[in-house]
Amino acid sequence: MKKNFYSIISLGLGLLMVTANSCRKYEEEPKDWFGQDMAFDAADKNGIVAGYVLNNIYTYIPDGFTRIGGDFLDAGTDDALPSTYNRPVEYFTRGTITAQNNPEENPGNGTGLTFYGNSYYGIRRANTFLANIGQVPVLAQTKQYWITEARFLRAYFYWELLKRYGGVPLLGDKVYGLDDNINLPRNTFAEVVNYIVSECDAIKANMRPDPVSTSDFGRVSKGAAVALKCRVLLYAASPLYNGGGFETDPVKKSLTGYPTADPTRWQAVVNACTEFQALGYYALVSTGTPTAFTSVFTNKMSTEIIFAKQSANSIGLENGQSPVGYIASNTKSQGLTSPTQNLVDAFPMLNGANITDAGSGYNPSTPYANRDPRLAATVFFNGSTWLGRAVQLYEGGADKPNNTAVSPVQTRTGYYLRKFLGNFTTGNTYSNTSHNFPIFRYAEIVLNNAEALNETGQTEAAVQQVIAIRRRAGLAAGPNNRFGIPAGISQANLRTLIMNERRIEFAFEEQRFWDIRRWKTAPQVMTQALTGVSITNAATPTFQSFNVLTPVWRDKLYHMPIPFDEILKNPALIQNEGW
Repeated sequence: MKKNFYSIISLGLGLLMVTANSCRKYEEEPKDWFGQDMAFDAADKNGIVAGYVLNNIYTYIPDGFTRIGGDFLDAGTDDALPSTYNRPVEYFTRGTITAQNNPEENPGNGTGLTFYGNSYYGIRRANTFLANIGQVPVLAQTKQYWITEARFLRAYFYWELLKRYGGVPLLGDKVYGLDDNINLPRNTFAEVVNYIVSECDAIKANMRPDPVSTSDFGRVSKGAAVALKCRVLLYAASPLYNGGGFETDPVKKSLTGYPTADPTRWQAVVNACTEFQALGYYALVSTGTPTAFTSVFTNKMSTEIIFAKQSANSIGLENGQSPVGYIASNTKSQGLTSPTQNLVDAFPMLNGANITDAGSGYNPSTPYANRDPRLAATVFFNGSTWLGRAVQLYEGGADKPNNTAVSPVQTRTGYYLRKFLGNFTTGNTYSNTSHNFPIFRYAEIVLNNAEALNETGQTEAAVQQVIAIRRRAGLAAGPNNRFGIPAGISQANLRTLIMNERRIEFAFEEQRFWDIRRWKTAPQVMTQALTGVSITNAATPTFQSFNVLTPVWRDKLYHMPIPFDEILKNPALIQNEGW
């Protein structure tokens, strides 16, 4: 039975819970949700309630929008700061994380659960579904799709755990009861990687084909399984995990990565990217203006979106992220995120040259002119157009008033976040807009391929992948049609370029935080001053860079700590090194 799956979850569950409570006594022992006899009813030929159970598993996927106590995870990197001081996300930047105060493990993170617990709740829900769906008499095709969805989601939850903590306990298909021994030890990094990849390979042939139909959009397809496999293999091949762990304890090193390096792991990434491209459906969006790039994040369906966390259309992001001088529908915008000058400087010129390159054409007196169009689609800078007027980010301007009576919160860097917001350059109010957080999109496959090709010595083939991204971004081809990439570029220089391309392409998509860790560049990146810009309001404005914060890095931050209460509850768990 096809359904618009998120719109029915709350209503359906509410009705079922009311019905259950009105007909039965209160439960005398803990039960999951409502009874399995109701959820997996052999008389429910359409599987309506079982469908609700499956839909609920999707809700355990983390939402990247303002997930860390109201802030983006990228505000814990060199790309941004929270506009409000002393926010939990700055624990990452300041290096003050402990096993007790990790912002991701705080129930205020938007999930109501610790991240670790949230992921295992999702895994348990998936295992319960898989153990019982066989008795529900739905159509064979529907059952096949549902089983692969549940197995994919389970593998995805393990991936979210793996990238944070390293190897974690693998539960298999078992649904643990109250009398079972749940003090399970951690599996190694290699074992969890192998499990996720094997699950993706096992289910992909039986998953929904791409593209997913409109009525099923938001559900996972074969493309999502191959994309997950590609990402897991990319991380597994990367310096931190591929024999490059910092741990001195060999047991802990095997929990958080491969003990020894194997450069052939990069070829597995190339193979996975080739497999994905053979699907034949996904493609980059139209070339050109910021509107084309922005459409990836505001259209429900796109040839670039492989899988996204669904949410109802709203104006919440517009109200929360737009510059503080704007009032729409009697609601003052909050400007909660302050992108750094470091991020702005990472965007190349329209000709593809870095702003520091000789002959790039960069003019510090007009710093936003002739830049990569993705800059205007990612941040609000002084002079950007929004709701019919120019954004005023000069000192004393409407959007940087320097007056707490006018605005208790304002940008700390001279910039605000533009990405993910609707196209509201004109008008005087916001309208409900699609904000589905991208989990996998085709641009990632392209840049994964570029990175892996370069690491296997196929540098020129990697260049062609980067060119595809820059062409879509709207950069100028240049006289040699290389979009600013020098002919004969070395492997090392292309590696640096690809790192930067990922930074600007995936800004605020929860990639930067993990990329600087897997590349092992965090010790350099997260000890350089995070900067902003101060602008004077004059006929010829001046732009003065200033330091906002100098981050602190400790190697233990490569991996997150297993939550303290989990260590207390399960003595078989080994804590990551340094925590």
